[in-house]
Amino acid sequence: MQMEEYILPKDWQPPFAVEVDNFHFTPRIQRLNELEAETRVKLNYLDQIAKFWEIQGSSLKIPNVERRILDLYTLNKIVLDEGGYELVCRDRKWARVAQRIGYPSVKNLGSLLRSHYERIVYPFHMYQSGANLAGYSERPRYNNEEKDKEYKPHSIPLRQSVQPSKTSYGRRAKRLTSEPEPTEEDIEKNPELKKLQIYGAGPKMMGLGLMAKDKNLHKKEGDVLECPPTLVVKEEVGVDSEESQPHLTLERSLSPQPCTKMTMRHRRSTNSSQFMDSYVCRICSRGDDDGKLLLCDGCNDNYHTFCLLPPLPEPPKGIWHCPKCVMAECTRPPEAFGFEQATWQYTLQSFGEMADSFKADYFNMPVHMVPTELVEKEFWRLVNSIEEDVTVQYGADIHSKEFSSGFPILDGKTELPPEEKAYATSGWNLNVMPVLEQSVLCHINADISGMKVPWLYVGMVFSAFCWHIEDHWSYSINYLHWGEPKTWYGVPSSAAEQLEEVMKKLTPELFESQPDLLHQLVTLMNPNTLMSHGVPVVRTNQCAGEFVITFPRAYHSGFNQGYNFAEAVNFCTADWLPTGRKCIEHYRRLRRYCVFSHEELICKMSACPEKLDLSLASAVHKDMLLLVRQERRLRKALMEKGVTEAEREAFELLPDDERQCQKCKTTCFLSALACYNCPQGLVCLYHIDDLCQCLPSRQYLRYRYTLDELLAMLHKLKGRVESFDTWANKVRRALEFRNVGRTELEHLRVLKAEAVENKFAQNDLLQELKDTIKETELCINEAKKLLDNPYLDRSSAAAISLNSLNKLIHRIQALPCVFNQLPRLEVILWSALFFRQKHPPATLEAIIKEAENIPVQLPNTLSLKEALCKAKAWSADVDEIQRGDHYPCLDDLEGLVAVGRDLSVKMQELHQLEVEVAAAHSWRDKAAKTFLKKSLCFTLLEVLCPSSDVFSSSEKRPHWRKAKEHSLYRSDKESLGLSAQDLRDPACIVLAFKEGEQKEKAGILKLRTMNSSIQRRRVCVCGEPPGELMLRCELCQDLFHGLCVPFPRLTSHCGTHSSPSPAWWEWNSHFLCPHCIRSRRPQLQTILSLLVALQKLPVRLPEGEALQCLTERAMSWQDRARRVLATPEISAAATALVEKRQKLQHNKGPQALRETTCNEQTPIANENGDSHLKNGTAIPDLDAMAALISQIDKTPVLEISIGSRALLEDLMLEGDLLEVALEEELSIWRLLQASQPACVEKLKTLIEIERMANCLKGKDHEKRKKRRSKRVEWGSPPPTLLKEEVGPKRSRSDQTMDATADKSSPRKMGTESDQNGERL
Repeated sequence: MQMEEYILPKDWQPPFAVEVDNFHFTPRIQRLNELEAETRVKLNYLDQIAKFWEIQGSSLKIPNVERRILDLYTLNKIVLDEGGYELVCRDRKWARVAQRIGYPSVKNLGSLLRSHYERIVYPFHMYQSGANLAGYSERPRYNNEEKDKEYKPHSIPLRQSVQPSKTSYGRRAKRLTSEPEPTEEDIEKNPELKKLQIYGAGPKMMGLGLMAKDKNLHKKEGDVLECPPTLVVKEEVGVDSEESQPHLTLERSLSPQPCTKMTMRHRRSTNSSQFMDSYVCRICSRGDDDGKLLLCDGCNDNYHTFCLLPPLPEPPKGIWHCPKCVMAECTRPPEAFGFEQATWQYTLQSFGEMADSFKADYFNMPVHMVPTELVEKEFWRLVNSIEEDVTVQYGADIHSKEFSSGFPILDGKTELPPEEKAYATSGWNLNVMPVLEQSVLCHINADISGMKVPWLYVGMVFSAFCWHIEDHWSYSINYLHWGEPKTWYGVPSSAAEQLEEVMKKLTPELFESQPDLLHQLVTLMNPNTLMSHGVPVVRTNQCAGEFVITFPRAYHSGFNQGYNFAEAVNFCTADWLPTGRKCIEHYRRLRRYCVFSHEELICKMSACPEKLDLSLASAVHKDMLLLVRQERRLRKALMEKGVTEAEREAFELLPDDERQCQKCKTTCFLSALACYNCPQGLVCLYHIDDLCQCLPSRQYLRYRYTLDELLAMLHKLKGRVESFDTWANKVRRALEFRNVGRTELEHLRVLKAEAVENKFAQNDLLQELKDTIKETELCINEAKKLLDNPYLDRSSAAAISLNSLNKLIHRIQALPCVFNQLPRLEVILWSALFFRQKHPPATLEAIIKEAENIPVQLPNTLSLKEALCKAKAWSADVDEIQRGDHYPCLDDLEGLVAVGRDLSVKMQELHQLEVEVAAAHSWRDKAAKTFLKKSLCFTLLEVLCPSSDVFSSSEKRPHWRKAKEHSLYRSDKESLGLSAQDLRDPACIVLAFKEGEQKEKAGILKLRTMNSSIQRRRVCVCGEPPGELMLRCELCQDLFHGLCVPFPRLTSHCGTHSSPSPAWWEWNSHFLCPHCIRSRRPQLQTILSLLVALQKLPVRLPEGEALQCLTERAMSWQDRARRVLATPEISAAATALVEKRQKLQHNKGPQALRETTCNEQTPIANENGDSHLKNGTAIPDLDAMAALISQIDKTPVLEISIGSRALLEDLMLEGDLLEVALEEELSIWRLLQASQPACVEKLKTLIEIERMANCLKGKDHEKRKKRRSKRVEWGSPPPTLLKEEVGPKRSRSDQTMDATADKSSPRKMGTESDQNGERL
């Protein structure tokens, strides 16, 4: 495992507690292409080769090949891999070299690379190999000679551009134009260029690509010469040609200081023979031919021009360095790489402005819109580029103690709000986590910055943290408080050594000069490169509010996607201890300083084992055991060496730098070796031979504890660990009762108390013990309640839930405790099983007969006889009911079934009765679905029977909801006014139904008269005063608000796009109030199908008798209506009415009733079948109807005699009372409408009501959907939103709604539906 990302719950959002006003920090400067290991190697190589040519007095120009700068390092490395320059030239492998570099197959490209290699790289390689020093002899040195000062390595120009531009950040570095190659004419005119044609002290050839600067550098003899101490960066941008290529130029500047060394001039004679001996050639060891003897300006050695390889034709003018000095300077190891600090401070605001500006300008888009994938791709491109130099800044390793942590802290100085105190004490607070009881670091007294005390990190885009592992290979946790994400890369600890080997293999030059490079946090390597060499790498993006945890010795690195603020700290758990010991051994081999003493930590925890968590104590014991064995072996080796003196030393009181081993830098604690003669140092016992050369008798052991004291600590720690093992074994033996006997509950409680006393941490075994004790106590309580029941005997055991009793016994049997009540419970279970199993009466008779022959009184014989007697009585009742004159009533059968089910005898007739009862219930449910509306309080029998008390209950009509809530509506027995015995007689039911018809008609006539003559102050279902848009019921003549009740929809007769019929008498204007419509009013054909199903039932239901009476009443009314409609006068009137309608339709012009712009909009069909426009306006039929109303002639369309009209009105009244939909009723209604003046005002009212309802329905469509399941219940406040309705049906069954208003609020619109539609 390498790293994990943790996302806490959304409600865990700690406040940002940093003191923003006082937060000032100095960031680090990061040049991106210096971070990557392979890129840094290339840059170091370019530094060396640039230095080589600078020493020769020339500037370096890196050529371009195929429109990109030639990678000189890669070129040299590939040539060496192919066997070297001579072998590549001999075997003509330059084309292969070009291919390996990555260049395309282009003609003469290999020759071009060979030319560049010979001119630039090969001379430098010769000096690196030491070929120019063949035959070199060292001359004697004298104390009075000057010693050269150390040369500071220079960087190539790309590495000198330290800051990005403040105004613009281009995605590419500025390219430099190339200068033309020197021609032969230029070489002839320029003696310096002519000198470069041959190999001299610095090998130079014709067309080398090197330019000698400052032609006036060599002056006449006797003039003072000047030395070139530095290089000057020169960037040139070509604008003359589009194909101009960039190049890098290193230029030597002149120093104002005079040169103090002899260069190419005749030496003065001297009398010192010793001085004369120094003027001999270092190669041939001769001093003759003084005119050809050159003096090195670096080391003052002498060389003949003809002894050099290759020889010089003439002495060079100006500064000259011998091959030895050139090689020494070029092979000087680079300085240790590290980040430099910026020279200015930032606040969070100023740094954020800089970071956001940089990112926005770089990517040319807002910072929050830059994809993380694009930033990641660009980061690795810049890191691997030697051409572009991008510099960023990173506020890393900022001490949280100076500016406060990002988490709230209980420091005692500031009173925190309650919500912040919870975060200040949370284990996820990075200030709390390292010092938790389960953390090892809580036993270290010192506040180790970065390990125990969090560090803060303020990042910007591209700022990076390089490959590293934590100190002492500990865990680390990083929390991103806010800002843009961090991209992380991780390598598991199992592959840590593999990563180190790969990086050392690919970049050996870096590790040769800096062996502990990976501990410096300054080196990256592309994850793709690592994975290509078999190193597993994972990645993740850490967003704000997320934790990232890295595991011990798991290498990790990454970079910031933008401006953010993070906090990190280390922690160590018990499982870390073995890893921490391995880390100390690793540090000892690397001679790396420790952050703390691992031995001191282990000993401190071992001294107080009672304070340790159990898992931690176990881990400490294992580590302490290894520590004691190792210390015993080391001290024994010390004694064998001859060291006999020893003294106690409290190492923990010494500063760390005074107790570090001078050999391996390990912090000593248990012991160290010191010397009386050399008190300035000490060593650990692993390096007793590296202290000094003094005799062992002068050396002495400094120790913290004796071996006996260490063994005592180990024994004490072992007791703490073994106490848990002893306790755990006791618990396991107690819980695993299969192998041994059961234990007592009290023993388990003692084990639990022992765990609490010893402060054992919560674990699976302890939790199992607690659960067992709890389950045992529950079973004891349940069994006690059952057994303490004084009325419990075997005969009543069957009344106990067999399932619960059986479960209780199984639970008790699964417990490891002794349970004394178990036998008694098993007896109860046996009794329950016996009485629960039913047997036929014949079996019981045989058992009783057999028991009577036994000369012993059996306890259960009496119970069996009683059960058999009850069974025979029940069978007699069944036979009596089935032998009656009529089918048995449903109530009687239900009673018999209930009694039969309670019998402990298996009755054969019971099943048949259950089938008959189920069939009756099924029929009644089907009838209820056909007639009843879910929102009303009527029963099925009430709906099917006439409402005989319609007038007497008129005052109670608005209060039906309250009646339903208090169960005040009538029962089935009250619906017909019959007793329970009369309901069993069909003749009584028919007679009561006929009487109810007469009472209903008389009552409704009286109610019509009263409602027409009396003006009430409160009307409608809402109980509010009358207002606008009032409707009057055609049956009871009561008034209702149009928006409180289901109103007839005038547009329900036409389709979505059809025009309204000009025959206004056919419009659906027949309004019946919710009080007069008690059911769905199904079609007569539906009722007849119910009657057919009823005839198949061998059971009588009151609802069935009522349905038969209702059907006879409807059919009787239908016959009367057909006879009336067939009379000559009425038949002629109906025919005339049809002709009148056809005439009106024929005379209607095509543009007479065309809809306006609303008609051009597409209606949207609702789920209930209605249509409305997208903008919520009324559908086109309403506008057309409103226009047609003004053209209606108010005179009657038909002339019908008074007698015929009275006959029709009487039929219409009786038809409205029927709870059945008949087609004849609609015909009568149209004749009556056409025979009287047109009710224009009523039609206008209906249009306005429908228009308002459609508008409100369009606005509140979504809310209406949520509430469509609610049903209308009378007496309740009307809903604010319209409820949905289905399309119109051919039946007259009306709909109902929940439409009553709150008396304290204005009247609200209720549910509107079609009078002939059904509400879902």
